[in-house]
Amino acid sequence: MSEDLEPVADRPLEPVDDVRGSALVDWDFAAATATRLAPAGPRASRAEIADLVADLRSAAARAVEPVAQTAQLSTPPGTPEALVVDRAGWIRANCASMGAMLEPVLDEVVAKKRSADRARAQQAGRELPDIGATSQAISAKVTGTEVAGLLSWISTKVLGQYDLAPQGNPTLMFVAPNVLAAERELEVDPGDFRLWVAVHEETHRVQFTAVPWLREHLIERARSMGTRIMPEPDDLGRRLREIATALPGVLRGEEDITQVVATPEQRERLAEVTAVMSLLEGHADVVMDEVGPSVIPTVAEIRRRFTQRRKGAGSVDKLLRRLLGMEAKMRQYQDGAVFVRGVMDEVGVEGFNRVWTSPETLPRPTEIADPQAWVARVHG
Repeated sequence: MSEDLEPVADRPLEPVDDVRGSALVDWDFAAATATRLAPAGPRASRAEIADLVADLRSAAARAVEPVAQTAQLSTPPGTPEALVVDRAGWIRANCASMGAMLEPVLDEVVAKKRSADRARAQQAGRELPDIGATSQAISAKVTGTEVAGLLSWISTKVLGQYDLAPQGNPTLMFVAPNVLAAERELEVDPGDFRLWVAVHEETHRVQFTAVPWLREHLIERARSMGTRIMPEPDDLGRRLREIATALPGVLRGEEDITQVVATPEQRERLAEVTAVMSLLEGHADVVMDEVGPSVIPTVAEIRRRFTQRRKGAGSVDKLLRRLLGMEAKMRQYQDGAVFVRGVMDEVGVEGFNRVWTSPETLPRPTEIADPQAWVARVHG
């Protein structure tokens, strides 16, 4: 299902030398492999695809005004229009963004590892061997294959995304085959469902375009968290044993994978990032529902069926969600929405929008479950 969909251009990373961590993953290979692995999507005629693409573009444009009125935030003029892509386009965009996001993280990890290896070599009175180009290329493709497997699965789930694109220009995307598959599965009104999805994603776009500091803040925090969560070279064996011991609990849904891979200190940092993500996802969920039946007549029915769909995932699907930490993301929607509604009940939309003032006014981890605590801290 690729006819008439806008391509997302490949954005290959710059060549790297043999000791840089950014060469640990062959992102171009990952994108190509994930594209081959990803299912094509639901069957549709050229006419159906053309209508779907046109309707998603229209929905993206029509979502701007109701989101601005409901959220009391506006996407600035001149913001690029949304793209409608297939699964391959989504994969290419996310490989480029993941590569750019992780490059400094992986560079630091490899630098630590090389430094530790160099110290051991000096103590042993020998030279630190160079990393062979052939060996590194093979390793990068192996890692790229693992990334491809994850992305190929995720590419079938995402309806839309505001890509922060650390390496370039942020883009709002809609994944056409996934929208079509979801609306058919849910048996909802296609026009209403497409606009409902567009409202959610437009809310994410307005969060980052109306609040200029937020994008760089989130990128920096994510990179910092990634660097901190990587184990020190000497600690890698112990950490792997701990993860292996905890894995059965993760698979049973008793533990969160993001908590398993982090130390107690790292969990505090992770909780700060999670609080922001809960805010963003919960705010988008609230806005998409608050837009109301005057704009989306069947919004209540769509929400009911969509929520039921989230709960009704199959056993394999649930297993993969647990391993990827996506169950935690589902909770972010719920916890964040409770926080947003709780604050709005106390101080209204204008009072809630104080949250966007600075990093200091973002909710703290304990405040996500206690909106009144945020109101007391920020509003006094």
